[in-house]
Amino acid sequence: MEKTIILAFVLMLFFGFCGNVLASEQTVKGINQEFKKEYYTFKKSENVIRKKVSFKNRYGIRLVGDLYLPKKPGKEPLPAIAISGPYGAVKEQSSGLYAQTMAERGFVTLAFDPSFTGESGGKPRHVSSPDIYTEDFSAAIDFLGIQPFVDRNRIGVIGICGFGGFALNAATVDKRIKAIATMSMYDMSRVMSRGYYDKMTLEERTKLLEDLSLQRWKDAEVGKPAYGPRILPEKLKGDEPKFVVDYFNYYRTSRGFHPRSANSNGAWTVTNPIPFMNMPILTYIKEISPRPILIIAGEKAHSRYFSEDIYKEAAEPKELMIISNAVHVDLYDRMDIIPFDKLEDFFKKHLR
Repeated sequence: MEKTIILAFVLMLFFGFCGNVLASEQTVKGINQEFKKEYYTFKKSENVIRKKVSFKNRYGIRLVGDLYLPKKPGKEPLPAIAISGPYGAVKEQSSGLYAQTMAERGFVTLAFDPSFTGESGGKPRHVSSPDIYTEDFSAAIDFLGIQPFVDRNRIGVIGICGFGGFALNAATVDKRIKAIATMSMYDMSRVMSRGYYDKMTLEERTKLLEDLSLQRWKDAEVGKPAYGPRILPEKLKGDEPKFVVDYFNYYRTSRGFHPRSANSNGAWTVTNPIPFMNMPILTYIKEISPRPILIIAGEKAHSRYFSEDIYKEAAEPKELMIISNAVHVDLYDRMDIIPFDKLEDFFKKHLR
């Protein structure tokens, strides 16, 4: 029974698929109409300058980000950090908080919305790709490296949740990335193709792929993709797993809600999981070496095993830091829990 419940919530949270219950595209259009609402889930620091910027990835998709600069940068070009995540979130949430805090500590930082998400381009909305999401990090490095106030030889990345996996994946091929940190990391290919704790059976995987394959014909017939139910419900029923409650308490409350965030206010396309189930990321994780990796996870996070397993697979230099008593979403915004001193020391050491 527990296995069935976990698999059902995997389908709901990441696949946007729950039997034959589909939301219309009109629902997603309604969400997009609220994109003009401009606000952040954290208070702006007086010690940084925040600028809206845009740049394109190599697929021609226009990405939108917030560039954070220390107010007193000095005369020399500064080290820089590109930041994105969590999966399904926007730059006005966790990644922006990280970017602002690291800018306060002397780095040029860029928090960006990935393709098909937030203010960034790409259609249809709320669809994801392991290749394009990996490319988005490299596009952010492109942008940072051509700024006159950035030392292009001192650029790192921070990936949060699912974008921890994409940050590592980008670093395997993009040798310009000199240091990588992940927070509450997810391997999205692994969880979509195998389920939580790798509990999806071959029969379940086969049935899911059969349904997704048939869904492609339905989408082709109507000329647009179908969307699944809202990623998180309006209200909790009381029987949800603890990690779903944790997500709800961040994305669906004043703590972290944002109208442009898919996790707060949206749904994925039904066929969203297809490439993740066929194209695993992190295949070449060992090739990040000799560049350093810092992997940070909560002691009580449901996702902790992703970080521990990747730590085992990665080559030195690497470090795994487990935050006592923390759950997955604590590393999204809990300033009393996120080890920013550790992040500052890590990047100052390795982006010298």
